[in-house]
Amino acid sequence: MSSLGKLMKQATRMQRQIETVQQQLAARTVEATSGGGVVKAVARCDGTLAGLKIDPQAVNPADVPLLEDLVLTAVNNALERAKETAAAEMNKVTGGLNLPGAM
Repeated sequence: MSSLGKLMKQATRMQRQIETVQQQLAARTVEATSGGGVVKAVARCDGTLAGLKIDPQAVNPADVPLLEDLVLTAVNNALERAKETAAAEMNKVTGGLNLPGAM
């Protein structure tokens, strides 16, 4: 029964570590740009968008469809980087185990 107790202690410790990493990731950000830097997206590593900057020179009423594509690209790239960062940090805690609720 002592090995079961050790396993439970390990699981509890890992859960605390996961919660700590999740909190840290919510505060950590990554950036991505598109259009040569005219659009910049900042994403938190918990999968939310933290900010979006558009160079005023990029705004031309005739170019709205292009601007929309640039924004979409920057946001998707930032969110992908955030997801990769979160996965790498969680992997450090879980040792590669795919735990439900860990992210």
